[in-house]
Amino acid sequence: MNDKLIFRIIMAVSVFVFLLVFILNKKVLPVPETIPSFVYSLPKLNAFINGTCSILLLLSLYMIKQKNIEAHKKINILTFILSSLFLVFYITYHWLGQETSFPAGNPLRPTYLVILISHIILAVVVLPLILLSFYKGFQMQVEKHKKLVRWAFPIWLYVTVTGVIVYLMISPYYTH
Repeated sequence: MNDKLIFRIIMAVSVFVFLLVFILNKKVLPVPETIPSFVYSLPKLNAFINGTCSILLLLSLYMIKQKNIEAHKKINILTFILSSLFLVFYITYHWLGQETSFPAGNPLRPTYLVILISHIILAVVVLPLILLSFYKGFQMQVEKHKKLVRWAFPIWLYVTVTGVIVYLMISPYYTH
C-alpha cells in the first residue's frame, strides 16, 4: 500500500472514532434496560490504563534515548494496545453508563472544564498522529517518524495524564 492510501485509511479511522464517540455522548443509540454491573467500574479501569500508558510513554522515551529500539517498539505496541482497550471501554461506558457532571457551584469547575476540554480536543488530534507515527516507525522511515513523534508524544502524554486528572476530579460525583 502506498502512503497516500494509508493516510486516507488513518484519517477515515480517526473520523469514524470521533463520530462514534460524539454520537454515543449524545445518547442517540438505544441502551439496554439493565446496565451490566461491570460498566460502572470502567472509569476507574480507564484511569488506571491512562496512568499506565503515561508511565509506558515515558519509559519508551527513555528507551529510545538509550538507543534500545526493540524495547522502544515493544513498549509502544503495549501502550497502543492499552490505549485501544481504553477506547473500547470509554465507548462502552459512554454508551451504557450514566452521564456525570462536575457540580456547577464547585469553585474548581473552571479548572476541571479547561482540563477536560483540552483533554478531549487533544485526544481527537492525537489519534491520527499516533497511527501515522506507528506506520512510519514500522516502515523504518525514522526521520518522518521523528517529525511526527515530536508532536504525537507530548500530546499523547498530556492526554493520558489529564485522563487520570479528569477521573480524579469527577469520581467523587459518580452516583453508582
